[in-house]
Amino acid sequence: MNKDEMVLVSAPNAAGEAFIQLLKWKGIRYAAIVNNRNEYERMLAIGVSQIVTVNTNEEKTWIVPEMPIGNIYLFEKSLNLCCRYLQICRSWTSDPVYVVTHSMQPRLVYKGLGANYIIHSHGRDLSLLLKES
Repeated sequence: MNKDEMVLVSAPNAAGEAFIQLLKWKGIRYAAIVNNRNEYERMLAIGVSQIVTVNTNEEKTWIVPEMPIGNIYLFEKSLNLCCRYLQICRSWTSDPVYVVTHSMQPRLVYKGLGANYIIHSHGRDLSLLLKES
């Protein structure tokens, strides 16, 4: 990932929020992806200034953001939403897409939709993800 690219994060849970705080602390440029007003407001409340809002029901609105996207980190809260985010943003980068999940079940589903790495975690400290990328 080069310095001009933004890390894109879906952070619908505490682990995702902690990861955003880690990016902020390390000075890594990032943006959050959301699909509704409540998530948008929640991202603003934790200090996210770059937010990509998508309508997950309207494929014609899934346009590549003007900012260059590097690595993508999708924290799973719901299988359906995480799959939809993968469908939407996999084409936005040639860099790796990471899915962070609590479940062992959806591994093949996420791989089939283009995720490079599926991380199974029940913790909130995911600093190892930044060492991998």
